[in-house]
Amino acid sequence: MFSFAPCNDAARSRLGLGGAPLGNLFAPVPEDDARALLGAAWASGCRSFDTAPHYGHGLSERRIGDALRARPRDHYTLSSKVGRLLTPDPSAPREQHGYVGGLPFRQHWDYSAAGVRHSVEDSLQRLGLARLDVAFVHDCDAATHGAGADAVRRQVIDETLPAIDALKRDGLVRAVGLGVNDVRVVLDVLREAELDVLLLAGRYSLLDHSALPDLLPLCAARGVRIALGGAFNSGLLATGARGAGVARFNYAPAAREWVERTARIEAVCERHGVPLRAAALQFPLAHPAIDIVMVGARNTAEWQDALAMVNHPIPAAYWHDLRAAGLLPADAPTPT
Repeated sequence: MFSFAPCNDAARSRLGLGGAPLGNLFAPVPEDDARALLGAAWASGCRSFDTAPHYGHGLSERRIGDALRARPRDHYTLSSKVGRLLTPDPSAPREQHGYVGGLPFRQHWDYSAAGVRHSVEDSLQRLGLARLDVAFVHDCDAATHGAGADAVRRQVIDETLPAIDALKRDGLVRAVGLGVNDVRVVLDVLREAELDVLLLAGRYSLLDHSALPDLLPLCAARGVRIALGGAFNSGLLATGARGAGVARFNYAPAAREWVERTARIEAVCERHGVPLRAAALQFPLAHPAIDIVMVGARNTAEWQDALAMVNHPIPAAYWHDLRAAGLLPADAPTPT
């Protein structure tokens, strides 16, 4: 069975580094900070790294490849994504799709077999490496594609996934999966196709439990291992309801219901002396389908904080009180 964490020390490998911030998501990350972060993550035992062409239009891939290229290749897991191709364009705007100061490319959708091979080969060129461990099909959901989502899903099943399987046979990829933040599209794909892995963003967290009833049990039964992204739901579970600035949930300003629910969770945190970030990182790891949580750190300080939070002691009474307050489903596993 595929593992996101090729490391014998499980405690050191339950956090992976998500590469969206390294593509300058919302704000620039200086080169020195990017190098220091990647070095600190490796030194702490992190062996799982995720990136995508979308992240800074290749910037994240370039930075991660520079950091990993000299490392023993079998000692880490590296994933990138297919679905978007990058075209060089000297006039490309410096701010695109939420990324600032990215590389001079424009992106366009392409889930075709030829596009998949082109995407993986381009990613390997930017990374300076000869294989990916995982190729995730990126953002093949209704929120992204609107009225065209059904046609995209059909193409993913009929063309994209078989193309990645061909790349597996060629040794360029080891595992195939979806990288999405939509539960429904994964269930639809799993009715007709096989997946090795899943990168699920934001749909199993302290706030959002939508993956729990159907998707997580199905993945556990089918042996589909999950890397969970978005454990902080784009920021709200990191900053809290009273944090400075705009509270974000699912990449947008948080609706009042999510802010109020977070405030109720924070009240339980305060009674037990538990940092909200610690609970947010540790909760999803209790589910047997979740291999690893990917953390989108921007600098070394954020990475070190994540390490401290994932190891912070949390009393059993805290989880009991969350459940008693109706803030956790009755069947959600909690850390022991």
